[in-house]
Amino acid sequence: MTDLIHVAPEPVDAPILMGTTVILDSEAKFLDRDLLAGGAPWRLLHLPGGSRSVAERWVGGGVVGAGEGRFARTLVQQGLLHPLYHGDVNIDDVDVIIPVRDDVASLHSLLTQLVGFHITVIDDGSTHSGLVSECVDQFGVELIRLEKNRGPAGARNAGFLATSRDLLWFIDVDVVVDNAADVLRRLSAQFADPLLGAIAPRVCGGAGSTMRDDFERRFSPLDMGPRSGLVIPGGPIGYVPSACLLVRRNAFGDGFDEMLRVGEDVDFVWRLSDQGWLVRYLCDVVVVHRARRTWRDWWNQRVRYGASSSELAERYGTRMAPVRTDTWTLLAWLSVLASKPAIGARIVRVARRSLRQRLASNTDDPDHVSSEVVTKGMLRAGGPLARSVVRTFGPLVLVAALHPRLRRTALIVFAVGTAWRWRRTEFHASDVPLAMADDLAYSVGVGRGAWRSKSLQALTPHIVKSSLSVRELLGLKSGDRT
Repeated sequence: MTDLIHVAPEPVDAPILMGTTVILDSEAKFLDRDLLAGGAPWRLLHLPGGSRSVAERWVGGGVVGAGEGRFARTLVQQGLLHPLYHGDVNIDDVDVIIPVRDDVASLHSLLTQLVGFHITVIDDGSTHSGLVSECVDQFGVELIRLEKNRGPAGARNAGFLATSRDLLWFIDVDVVVDNAADVLRRLSAQFADPLLGAIAPRVCGGAGSTMRDDFERRFSPLDMGPRSGLVIPGGPIGYVPSACLLVRRNAFGDGFDEMLRVGEDVDFVWRLSDQGWLVRYLCDVVVVHRARRTWRDWWNQRVRYGASSSELAERYGTRMAPVRTDTWTLLAWLSVLASKPAIGARIVRVARRSLRQRLASNTDDPDHVSSEVVTKGMLRAGGPLARSVVRTFGPLVLVAALHPRLRRTALIVFAVGTAWRWRRTEFHASDVPLAMADDLAYSVGVGRGAWRSKSLQALTPHIVKSSLSVRELLGLKSGDRT
């Protein structure tokens, strides 16, 4: 399916227009006279000439001036700068596509929220198609009936083929969109960027009185978090769900891969990115996704998400690796867990010295830069690393805790990896058993998917080779032998 997404315009042909309001990413950081750190994925960027003063002007928000459009585009493409477009919504430019299978109550609720929009409902092989038809007739919107269930990907593709407007707004039937006109206005305004292929709002869990609803409000599997940014495979925002996704028709190509029943949104977004389109996540725009109605459905949802990793791993290899890190960061943390912190400290010192030497000729303060990049980088990696391990290998970590020699290490990893999900939200003791069940269901799904595909690719960590050599770590000169 890779070649079926239309290729995006070249960035060099689409500088950010003069007068556009932009804001430097909140986590971008100036480290020296001409070094800027941050972006998606993280990088250390050299700012040529007087471009630092331009970038500093965009901290907190600023305007692109004359001759600054190409520089702004470079920072946008690297996730270091975000354009802020504003505009009025034109409903006549948008086709709303809603797949449904028998959930007439949710369909009625969603159509009530979208009165006045151009809507096409795709009945994806409903058992009680007459009830779906009656609901659609009540609102006077278009209905496409599929005789056989084709899954979310097939239903959305059918909606694309049945419509013609410039923007496609895919909305799942169990999504709640309060003030739909405002949501669309804020999302569609971003298509002033000709390289934007798709944009998604934040999808939070819905209101409810049960413990499951309460957990879902804070930890919905569709919630990409409280920070807007570019969607980049392997980046802080690795994908966005298609539960509520606005797509440029010219970028859609042949759309979602109908071979995938789950994970089709990840595949679609990654193919957009691979063809040069930007995909953006806007956390300030919020819609609600209802939690599953029963515990069984809740559990099965998480298992299916985990199982989809094997199919995606067959297509994308190391992008789906459950753990991603570099050699020396991994060894540094393993040494700490093994009560050998001196080894980790040496790795940090040598890595800092190596980077300092490379930066010495073109930075004012190489000590500060190397400390920020190496020391803080390795420290920041600990929590996400533990979280990645627990998310996929949690049951194995608990089994390891039964061994007297592994118990301490296993319990530390499990505790840190489980607790890491509360780093941005208030802790509730009632969340703990559900958090553990959530991770367990996902890991069961990953294992099940690996078994079905007869492949361990979705279970194989991706350890990136570091530029730091063993010889440097041991303090050997180039002519020395061990």
